[in-house]
Amino acid sequence: MKITGSQAVLLSLIEEGTEFIFGYPGGAIMPVYDAMMQYQDQIKHILTRHEQGAIHAAQGYARVTGRVGVCMATSGPGATNLITGIADAMIDSTPLVCITGQVGSPLLGTDAFQETDVVGISMPVTKWNYLVTKSEEIPWAIAKAFYIASTGRPGPVLIDIAKDAQFGPLDFHYKKCSYIRSYVPKPTINEEAVSEAAKLINESKKPYILFGQGIVLGNAEEEFKAFVEKSGIPAAWTILGVTALDTNHPLNMGMLGMHGNYSTNILTNDCDTIIAVGMRFDDRVTGDLKRYANQARIIHLEIDSAEINKIKKADVAIHGDVKDTLPMLTKLVEKRDHSAWVAKFRELDKIEKEKVIDLEMYPTKEGITMAEVIRILNEKTKDNVVYVTDVGQHQMFASRYCKRQSRRSFITSGGLGTMGFGLPAAFGAKMGAPEKEVVLIVGDGGLQMTIQELGTIMQSEAAVKIVLLNNKYLGMVRQWQQLFFDSRYSQTYMMNPDFIKLAEAFGIKGKKILDRPNLVGGVEEMLAHSGAYLLEVSIEKEDNVFPMVPTGASVAEVILEPAKK
Repeated sequence: MKITGSQAVLLSLIEEGTEFIFGYPGGAIMPVYDAMMQYQDQIKHILTRHEQGAIHAAQGYARVTGRVGVCMATSGPGATNLITGIADAMIDSTPLVCITGQVGSPLLGTDAFQETDVVGISMPVTKWNYLVTKSEEIPWAIAKAFYIASTGRPGPVLIDIAKDAQFGPLDFHYKKCSYIRSYVPKPTINEEAVSEAAKLINESKKPYILFGQGIVLGNAEEEFKAFVEKSGIPAAWTILGVTALDTNHPLNMGMLGMHGNYSTNILTNDCDTIIAVGMRFDDRVTGDLKRYANQARIIHLEIDSAEINKIKKADVAIHGDVKDTLPMLTKLVEKRDHSAWVAKFRELDKIEKEKVIDLEMYPTKEGITMAEVIRILNEKTKDNVVYVTDVGQHQMFASRYCKRQSRRSFITSGGLGTMGFGLPAAFGAKMGAPEKEVVLIVGDGGLQMTIQELGTIMQSEAAVKIVLLNNKYLGMVRQWQQLFFDSRYSQTYMMNPDFIKLAEAFGIKGKKILDRPNLVGGVEEMLAHSGAYLLEVSIEKEDNVFPMVPTGASVAEVILEPAKK
């Protein structure tokens, strides 16, 4: 029996176990939307208010579940509105399948209405993309898309489907893809490299583990914990690797990079061996690369060969999935106790606690700080919370202070730093993990970039908790202006709307907190509410995030307060 290309799109997604399509209809994808009426008991479409909201929601869903997120848009502006999210997913290794409608194949290249070359535009920011012009190609293309998106280093894939292919007939047969010639998502592991790495580790006096999201993506948290505990080596994380090891683990030293911890940055230039696990030496982690860990031997465990030796040359590279390579390494390393080396981290931690953390978490000044809001959230939430952030100062405070005790419980835009990511990503995370408390931490600038997605939350009745930290500024830019541009606050002040009235207009309950005595009660009321809730907290204007590795500085030059003039 023949079906249409549009029916084949939906049946293919169903074959791949897709729960949700986050999307927005339009002319060139209308046949698929029409066919949805037939399959709505098997696959659910969620109508966002903008295509950017659709793809960030798909990202939030993928990040919290580990499954492939699916989004859909029409041609032209619908497709180009996905591009920021695709780029974000590419750099943060998020598995997505993006399906776009395209003008009919006879019109390709004619500048037809809403025609754009989205395959060409998206080529640098996708793992693979493909223009379907014949209905018979649809099952094959979608099967290949899911395989590529979810294997190896995950990432986004885009399938662009011409409108006549959506109408065209085909005999539907679906076969999941498990092999593509020349694509090797699971590399063969070099056992000699593993032995060489173990030898270096066993000889080291001050070894140091830097870990990233590769552990989470490889579902290798238990294997990583076993390696850390047997080797006794202190470990520090990149922003996307945060949930790979319990925040309270005694060998978890904290966060790396520009706004990471004092000890973790300074001692990077004091260790004798770095074991980099599933991380890529991003510039926010390394600071001035010329003065980064030059004294250390580098062991790099990584699934993506393009990341090995790209930024920091490895003395030993172990190319492979950390799910496989970590147990091999753990077997060969000797059980050690590096407590004297760990104590050096703890000595520096005391300095940071005294000069930064206590002042931020338990302020005595009049204005409310972002850190104390997060401290209270930690105190009032349970273990099943998922924190989602937007981008800016609040993101760094959340990264530093949110407690995370379960896997995939912290979702943020890491590599691209996309403002506007937070609200739709939190919605997507709630759809993927309805049993968990999803708390969005967002600034007033980022919230207004995708604020229309309050409509999506209203329509779907998703109980997302929104904590708006409002300082009436684009805070991170303002901080840089204060520290490095003589407090010349150029175009960073924001005259904001009444956010509580806005929330009420979308049927979402809200409250504004202006002073400290009402803060705890406000958080408790938000968490006790059964539906979505917006808690706006008025934050003091010049609440800066420290420590900080200034641009161009070495990680060892991390500062705890503004330089004295």
